[in-house]
Amino acid sequence: MHETMKVYLTFDIEIWCNNWEELDVRFPHSFHRYVYGHSQSGDYALPKTLEILDRNALKGVFFVEPLFAGRFGIEHLAVIVDMIRAGNHDIQLHLHPEWTDEIRPLLFPGANRKRQHLSYYTLEEQCTLLAYGRNLLAAAGHDQVTAFRAGSFACNTDTYRALRQCGITLDSSLNAVHPDCGIDLRNTLDFYRPQVFEGVRILPLTIFRDGFGKPRPAQLGACSFPEMRNALESAADNGTRHFVILSHNFEMLRQGRSEPDGIVVRRFEALCAFLAAHRDKFEVSTLSPAPTIDTQLRQDYPFCPSYPYPGKASLSSTFLRHGEQLARRIFG
Repeated sequence: MHETMKVYLTFDIEIWCNNWEELDVRFPHSFHRYVYGHSQSGDYALPKTLEILDRNALKGVFFVEPLFAGRFGIEHLAVIVDMIRAGNHDIQLHLHPEWTDEIRPLLFPGANRKRQHLSYYTLEEQCTLLAYGRNLLAAAGHDQVTAFRAGSFACNTDTYRALRQCGITLDSSLNAVHPDCGIDLRNTLDFYRPQVFEGVRILPLTIFRDGFGKPRPAQLGACSFPEMRNALESAADNGTRHFVILSHNFEMLRQGRSEPDGIVVRRFEALCAFLAAHRDKFEVSTLSPAPTIDTQLRQDYPFCPSYPYPGKASLSSTFLRHGEQLARRIFG
């Protein structure tokens, strides 16, 4: 018998304007698409995400990127915070420092050049960005940040030192299959298991084996529902204690458009219905309060024969994903 596995439905909430030219012209349309995703079928960005979660009585963890508000104003960030808070969901901090050079006044010397990843910033600069982002969220109505995820998972050693200095005690920035993640940490940290580093608790994004035996991130847009279900069930059977799933505010939209992507919508509907129907086996959790990590044993997958992957998917479920991808390419 094993403990109920904790499942974290995490969402990175971001605003993008497609390029960095004519931002003032592009922003209103981009904000409306990324926040609402309005179409003739309904609003399939944040509103649909929240609706599906609420219908299934599930709580999500929303890593909200606030730096865009340093350019365009707190009132826009407050809209996002209010929408998420209305459902009593968990709001945490997400940073895409590509916005740093757009903020006025500049936050520190050298902030006037665009640097994509947090790992490109010094320890002092990362501390400044973390504090500034947290203050933006507080000004927008949320002052209880306890967890963090780096944009593009691009953390490094200094990120954890900065989090410790800023009093943020939990991180979910590790992604073993993302090439920009933790480049200087590859020989230091276990990218698959929860652990503590520099005084910060770490919950990595879950990676499982697909039907071909290849590593696959537990991301809504990257897995068929049967793959996700197989991974969840096998991970729970293997004694896994934490399972972290990723999505975005725009993941149920067609690329570059506001129309819904029916395949991804159905995946999310099925995933939430499945988790709601099996609460005895899967405990959908938030990061407030922070989950307990066994730092003594460091064996979150003690019975898993496929280590380092906590779960695995069937060949048929992976074939289904390839079929879905083909259909998306053909039908747009």
